[in-house]
Order: sequence, then C-alpha cells, then structure tokens
Amino acid sequence: MSVVTSIAHLVNRLASRAVQPASAHCDTADGPVVTAGRAALASGNVNRALKWVHPEHEPQVRAAFAAAAGGDRLAALAFLETLVAVHRAGEGHDFTGIKPPGTPQPPAVTLGDEALAAGDVHLVLPLVEESARDGVAERFDRALALRDHDVDDLGAAREAVVAYVDYIHFTVHHRVRAAA
Repeated sequence: MSVVTSIAHLVNRLASRAVQPASAHCDTADGPVVTAGRAALASGNVNRALKWVHPEHEPQVRAAFAAAAGGDRLAALAFLETLVAVHRAGEGHDFTGIKPPGTPQPPAVTLGDEALAAGDVHLVLPLVEESARDGVAERFDRALALRDHDVDDLGAAREAVVAYVDYIHFTVHHRVRAAA
C-alpha cells in the first residue's frame, strides 16, 4: 500500500469517527437501547425494550425477544441487534453493528446523560452555546419529568424516550464546537 493510499485510509477513518449522528450512542453496548434490551432479557419483560421502537416494529422485536427467552446467548445477541437496528431505522440511521462498551462519545452526550442521571442540568450547560441554554434546560426538564414511568405503559415510555432523544440531540446540535 502506498503512503498516499495509507494516508487516505487514515483520513477516511478519522472523518467517519468525527462525523457521527447525535444518536450514535444508541448503538453502543453500554448505550441506553442495549441497556434497556438487557433489562428486558433479565426481567422477562419486553416492554423495557419496546419503548425504543415505533409500534409498527413491535412484532419484529417481540419475535426476537421470544427467541431469546430460552437463555441462548446467540439468540440474546440477535435480540439486542434487532432492537438496536429497528431503533436506528426509526431515527433514519443505518445499523452497522453494536459498538463495544466504552466507545467514545461526544462530551455533550456523556454529560447530557450524566446531568439527567443526577437531575442537574447545570452539568451540561457549559458545553452548550449560550443562546441555546434555555432550550436545553426546557428539554432536560421534560426528559427528567417523564423518565419515571410505568414500564408497562408503552405510551408513556415512548413519550419519555422521545423527550430524552430530543434533549440529547438538541444538546449535541447546540454544543460549543470547541468543547465537543
């Protein structure tokens, strides 16, 4: 391989890492969709995962979940991959596999999640353009208010997911460029 070809490959790899959709953390092994899928498998309640997919895709996810109910590791992995692929498709993104735990995320995603877990929007605001801070705070408040819902109320659960995704996407979109 020539030096020029090697440099071109390196540039392409770096560019593909730098330009990722805001929802990219939904396809990581430690992201919210896989975490919900694992909780569904552990509890035997598929609703913990269904909140991440549109209602018309429920049958596909339910079928994969039923196949995984026997405890087979390959079937469980197939369920998680189906769940993430269907979720990503619902957001208009391709599925390229579940990324390993610890896959780097933009600081706005990481701190956005940490702020929500702590219930403190001030953790993420320094990473956001000043003109968008009120918008982040409003979305944060909505996501926080909706996060504690009955797992079997899929309407409320999906509303919470929509609020969460809106908050994270808005935060990433309005991050201070030098901070991300």
